[in-house]
Amino acid sequence: MAQNRTIDWDQVEKDLDEKGYAVTAPVLNPEECGKLISLYSDDQRFRSRIVMERFQFGSGEYKYFSNPLPEIVQKLRTNLYSRLAKIATRWKQLLGETTVYPETLKEYLDTCHRKGQTKPTPLMLKYQSGGYNCLHQDLYGEMVFPLQCTIFLTATTGYKGGEFLLVEQRPRAQSRGEATVCEQGEMIIFPVRDRPVRGTRGYYRTNMRHGVSTIRSGERFTLGIIFHDAK
Repeated sequence: MAQNRTIDWDQVEKDLDEKGYAVTAPVLNPEECGKLISLYSDDQRFRSRIVMERFQFGSGEYKYFSNPLPEIVQKLRTNLYSRLAKIATRWKQLLGETTVYPETLKEYLDTCHRKGQTKPTPLMLKYQSGGYNCLHQDLYGEMVFPLQCTIFLTATTGYKGGEFLLVEQRPRAQSRGEATVCEQGEMIIFPVRDRPVRGTRGYYRTNMRHGVSTIRSGERFTLGIIFHDAK
């Protein structure tokens, strides 16, 4: 796993502040991506499967991992949280809030569990030709960690379309959209619900939603890492 030696965390923080998202160099190599994709057919590794069409979420499906998480997913979730917690706390302070996120994922999840959010939320998403994901936010209860990550498991030669979409709703302004294409193993870090933006009178809150554009051909797998658990 490459996440510790390839992520430029100073650049990540700068991009998150300036653009609202950050794309990193690959955190998984092709072999690791392939191993994760191979898990998708093993239903015993997952606690639930969601077919998007049933809920008008889009077209495609995703599965939430059950505990214990695969070792590679657990390591990513634990290590990434420890880096992102400081950024998340600073964002809250910029918005005038007093929330301080614990230094470790275990401490944060203990709080989630006391609030009744006990189900693991890391997931794998599968899209085939014609698939897409409507704009949404991954909220599962009172506890919401401000940042989440998506890691791209399929090489871009394996599909066409399927851009990662981010839409920012600015107060008293029209929405701004971004469409991003990431290579195999790369990771995008982005807000779950909102983020601070500097204005002429200080910082203000903007609402964020994310989704996936239509897959024109091929098959696309991604790994989603959400840090708060679900009810």
